[in-house]
Amino acid sequence: MSYHHLALAASDMKATHEFYEGVMGFELVKVEVAPVMTGGWGKHFFYRMDGDDSTFIAFWELHDTKDANEYIFDLNKAAKLPPMTNHYSFSVESDEELAQWREKWRAAGLSVFEIDHNWCKSIYTTDPSGNAVEFCLTRGEFTAADRERALAALDETEFNPSPAPVSMKMWEPVDA
Repeated sequence: MSYHHLALAASDMKATHEFYEGVMGFELVKVEVAPVMTGGWGKHFFYRMDGDDSTFIAFWELHDTKDANEYIFDLNKAAKLPPMTNHYSFSVESDEELAQWREKWRAAGLSVFEIDHNWCKSIYTTDPSGNAVEFCLTRGEFTAADRERALAALDETEFNPSPAPVSMKMWEPVDA
């Protein structure tokens, strides 16, 4: 089974388009305009992510919907969770590709948080709705010991931390 699309509501669809097509390089390929079940209507924009027609990220621009002035578009704020808890992550194949994305985000005026988790290295920023976006490079393979640790954690009720990250760094936007 594979992933087809992730759908999110956008607080500002034009800014969302500029971020996902202009910065991320995802191509807008389709829109569905339809009524919303509880009233009002919406535009559902689909962005092709990998150059094929099998994986997308999609955004809703809602109109005339009930309680629209109360919507919270940042997933973590809406759920009252700490920042970056809910996020979506895209895969990269090399350290060079990860660095290229970091610099592309910085050049677009975005702050970037970088962390080497030991088993993977990640960079994070936020989209125009405040949602956390990640690029991640997996390193190595998962072992039987990794699985045993994960299974044991299912029953743990006390803090039993993983090894500390190799490194963490905040990158500020590049001055335009």
